[in-house]
Amino acid sequence: QLRLVESGGGLVQPGGSLRLSCTGSEYVLDDTIIGWFRQAPGKEREGISCINFTFGTTNYTDSVKGRFAVNINYNENTIYLQMNNLKPEDTGVYYCAARDRAGISTSCPPEYDAWGQGTQVTVSS
Repeated sequence: QLRLVESGGGLVQPGGSLRLSCTGSEYVLDDTIIGWFRQAPGKEREGISCINFTFGTTNYTDSVKGRFAVNINYNENTIYLQMNNLKPEDTGVYYCAARDRAGISTSCPPEYDAWGQGTQVTVSS
């Protein structure tokens, strides 16, 4: 069964960095697309990035381009979201999600099969 475990959230000052991790628990993430989402207080959840685990192709929403980067550690079956130059508007609960049987798709899917538990990111001075 596809399960995801997240870690790495916390409190950081504006301009700081954080790295979130998303690990496949008892499930190898080959042939999946991993998406990253966030939900700010009082707002709808938004997709910010996705990556094809097999091919490493990535997509980013405009608000995080140039500041966030997704990369993969295949040995650890883990995807990392490196967040740099964080802004107060980046505050929210961050989730990773997996879409299984992704094949060669390089675009972010509209639906996902499994979700991580979420991790809080707070950017504040």
